[in-house]
Amino acid sequence: MNPTTTSLTYGAYLRLPQLLGQQVPLATAAHDEHLFITVHQVHELWFKQLLVELTDARDRMLAGENAVAVRRLRRCHEIERALLGTLEPLDTMAPRDFREFRGALGTASGGQSAQFHEIEALSGHRDRDHARRDRRRRMRWLTGSERARLDLRLLEPTLWDGFLAALSAAGPPYADRAAALRGEGPLGELADALLGHDEGWARWRERHVRVVERQIGGERGTAGSSGAAYLRGRNEERFFPELWEARGAVL
Repeated sequence: MNPTTTSLTYGAYLRLPQLLGQQVPLATAAHDEHLFITVHQVHELWFKQLLVELTDARDRMLAGENAVAVRRLRRCHEIERALLGTLEPLDTMAPRDFREFRGALGTASGGQSAQFHEIEALSGHRDRDHARRDRRRRMRWLTGSERARLDLRLLEPTLWDGFLAALSAAGPPYADRAAALRGEGPLGELADALLGHDEGWARWRERHVRVVERQIGGERGTAGSSGAAYLRGRNEERFFPELWEARGAVL
């Protein structure tokens, strides 16, 4: 037996000294900055797990392992519920408490989360027009490794590509494809699981807007962003519009 394994402690296995040493407020007199940092770091941990699960769900669909893909996507639903809960502590922070350390954020902004953009790219939200492509080129805040990861996400198959592969492998005529999109038949569970991810992410984005509005109202966001106005404008976007449209189709 490996002596290193037998002497392993809980803290060492989870790397707790390193993890718990990462909450470093810059405005030392602002009590709520520690909460703000913690909430966003927890988000990034869940984003990382979402990428693990969504990538595997996509790969399982491409490999014809649809039942496993459904399980992965259902796990993502629970992670997205956890993300909603993670936002709640921020509503205990009064706007004046945020103003005490807002200046310390400098040019930092939540929109600079590389993993957020990776999740959206993997889920199918990609640069479909010139304005979006230009915006991505202007993401100068990305590190080299972040840009490499995002560029790869923009080139690799999406979750929707995985679902289309599953449909193709099943070989259904058009009527069966329509049924699958409505959540019926052998691929109905898979369609429902994808829709659940889309809905869970949309709910988190909508709740995030409310948190921002509660703190800064209609003011511009950090790093000169348009704040809640930009976030609100994206609330109607969906990863899988064809799945949503199918639910309203005449049978």
